[in-house]
Amino acid sequence: MEESITLLTKLKKEFECESIDLRNYSPLTLAFLGDCVFDLIIRTVIVERGNRTAESLHKKKSVVVKAQTQARMAELLLPSLSEEELAVYKRGRNAKSYSTAKNASVSDYRKATGFEALLGYLYLQDMEERIIQLVKTALQLLHMEI
Repeated sequence: MEESITLLTKLKKEFECESIDLRNYSPLTLAFLGDCVFDLIIRTVIVERGNRTAESLHKKKSVVVKAQTQARMAELLLPSLSEEELAVYKRGRNAKSYSTAKNASVSDYRKATGFEALLGYLYLQDMEERIIQLVKTALQLLHMEI
């Protein structure tokens, strides 16, 4: 059976990216990437579930891709995280950020940053299956239909 090549593998090859030690990355850098990963997952699922207007797609996405929802997801997923994943989440949550979300509490913003850092870390570890599992589980625990 042929092993599938991930997007990350293709990107690293095409853009000649060097191997990295993720422990040296700032948790805010991981969150920067994790934010995009989460957004792409949610947008993909929404688009795959029906062709709609851009406004409708944006409204549906915005309910899920916001600090309050991500914070709640993080809280619900904590018991199922490995020690390594929990450590990455905590680094992201405790990172000193110089910005805050317009419509979120500082607590929610930090938890969301931790969640995004975890997703960024898992993405750079090429652990797409784990990312999908965590996002799907969180959506189920929140009883969210997207």
